[in-house]
Amino acid sequence: MEFIKALPGKPFPFGAQVSSDGVNFSLFSRNGTRVVLSIFKDQNDRIPYAQVEFTPEENRTGDIWHAFVPGLKAGSLYLYQVDGPFEPQKGHRFNFNQYLLDPYAKALTATPIFANIPSNYKPPFDKDDIKLFKMDRDHDFPKCVVVDNEDFDWEGDKPINRSMSETVIYETHVKGFTAQPECGVNEPGTYAGFTEKISYLKYLNITAVELLPVFEFDETENSNINMRTGERLKNYWGYSTVNFFSPKAGYAADKRPGACVNEFKNLVKQLHKNGIEIILDVVFNHTAEGNEHGVALSFRGLDNSIYYNLVANHKEYYMNFSGCGNTFNCNQPVVRQYILDCLRYWVSEYHIDGFRFDLASILSRAEDGRILSDSPLTIEISEDPLLRNTKIIAEPWDAGGAYQLGNFPGSRWAEWNDRFRDDIRRFWRGDDNISTGAATRIAGSSDIFAHEGKGPLASINYVTCHDGFTMNDLVSYNGKHNEENGEGNRDGNDSNWSYNHGFEGATANPQVERQRNKQVRNFILTLLISQGTPMILGGDEFRRGQQGNNNAYCQDNPISWYDWNCCSMNADIMEFTRRAIEFRLTHQVFRRSEFFRGGTTMSPPDIQWFAPDGKAPDWNKISRFVAFKLNENDCKKDDGSDDNDFYIAMNADRQDVLVTLPVLENKKKWHRVADTSDEVLPFVKKGEAELLRSQGRYVVPSGSLIILIAK
Repeated sequence: MEFIKALPGKPFPFGAQVSSDGVNFSLFSRNGTRVVLSIFKDQNDRIPYAQVEFTPEENRTGDIWHAFVPGLKAGSLYLYQVDGPFEPQKGHRFNFNQYLLDPYAKALTATPIFANIPSNYKPPFDKDDIKLFKMDRDHDFPKCVVVDNEDFDWEGDKPINRSMSETVIYETHVKGFTAQPECGVNEPGTYAGFTEKISYLKYLNITAVELLPVFEFDETENSNINMRTGERLKNYWGYSTVNFFSPKAGYAADKRPGACVNEFKNLVKQLHKNGIEIILDVVFNHTAEGNEHGVALSFRGLDNSIYYNLVANHKEYYMNFSGCGNTFNCNQPVVRQYILDCLRYWVSEYHIDGFRFDLASILSRAEDGRILSDSPLTIEISEDPLLRNTKIIAEPWDAGGAYQLGNFPGSRWAEWNDRFRDDIRRFWRGDDNISTGAATRIAGSSDIFAHEGKGPLASINYVTCHDGFTMNDLVSYNGKHNEENGEGNRDGNDSNWSYNHGFEGATANPQVERQRNKQVRNFILTLLISQGTPMILGGDEFRRGQQGNNNAYCQDNPISWYDWNCCSMNADIMEFTRRAIEFRLTHQVFRRSEFFRGGTTMSPPDIQWFAPDGKAPDWNKISRFVAFKLNENDCKKDDGSDDNDFYIAMNADRQDVLVTLPVLENKKKWHRVADTSDEVLPFVKKGEAELLRSQGRYVVPSGSLIILIAK
């Protein structure tokens, strides 16, 4: 090994920047006193072939350490070592004996970290520990890869920037989408395999995919054991980021260092060619470095007191608003800039269309942990000029008790609406005193969003998501079954508002299955005719189940993987979903950008609510029935013509309901579009609505939903 004499280099941009004659390296460390860059020839090398010593006189500007290494090229591998005070009580945890990842690294090698940590590993707690500390696993530590982002032909591609009113989101997992052998792709469980399956998404009429985390994480971080099989469980979902600028290398079919970059870019490009946007689920609330007992991978060893929220008078301890050991110090100016740099990078270099921010309330916490009503970070994200057309979606709560639904700071933010999930589940379960809440959710949740000046599209409506029951399990289990997660079934939410229809779990009973299928149709159709932006959990359209597991974060196996055999078994529900999405996208009346205003002297009300007898409902009465008429007014269809009027009735009662239909004008007549009780034709083909024999009355069967169109 030799020390290379490098040139001073430049402080910006951060990370490793390739040029024709070498690579510029730039790293932030305010409290660090020494920086060494180690360069490796192979990803499995234990010892670097060369090192560069950054001297404060030549290689430091302010808090930025920088150097230019002539002759290096894209594909080079590197790590850092940083020295400084080891004073945990002051928040400093520098350890020169520890290799560190570059926070701005554009790719990492696909090397597990936590699987290779010795069972007797303990983090250093004082200066004497530092002297004795010796990393004997450096060959098993991932390397940073120098990436040339110009080495990809985008063929003119750019972000689609589709409006939220035209958006139907499909939440899915990159690996789980195609991991099952029966999926029929050449590269299962990879970016390339996902690319092969895009035609399926296009068939469904999906307009945007929301991917569970693809920023580099380590699936071996989970040390729990499956009590049934004895196998070590995984961090399958990926909500524990190791590096924010790197796509997960393990999801690439091409295992060469850095190859994940172009493979993921190709996935984005192919999605865009098919008119499908890509939204990334991002986790800026914490990192994989854990609490005071955790492992230094990057931020902790570069400047722990800057990157994390620490307990004020005991800075050896971490605030834990994430529930995962630490909290990223999001509104510290340096960290805030880092997050903005990351978002801009993914939009400019990967053409990403949007981001969903996990436990987003942490983004509005101050350095002392307080919730800020005017959070600098969330406001900057919403106002950033490069991100101006990028979709930004908040999960508006965190594990520290913050709950900001409808009050998330920043003008452009959409928000996951868990009130929609709960009220719609409870309504279709037949709960009492919930019809008013369900009607409010279907109308766009104005009680939540209107006071902040937002419209209904700010509400991300969902009945199911990755975190909880799938739709199949929602109608098949009364309680969670998480025994295989290795936590004694204590994990996961107990408030599921589910109903198994008479049998717990899978059954061959045809009567039970008919009821479950109808309830799935009810949920899907309610979601797609509600005002707001709908999000479908991937696989719900063919009743993908997880054996009652409502917290499958650790199940990298068939429990979580898509069972594509369900496509043929439940082809009718899949086709029902496709037609329902097409129906929504055809009619603007279901995709309003403003809340309902009622009627005027010049036009009828844009929405009218009805009791079964055709009169206005008494919302104070206990009812399991909701019905309303949507008047087209100024709404248009997808072809630009005036939209239609619609009558929609939902009967969650155990008895059939005879309804009196609204009287139509101008010789228009009611035609049936959908009736979820009809097992043969629950949703007609586009343009084939059936004329009703009786224009005055309609029987809405128990536990079903109907849609009538006027024409």
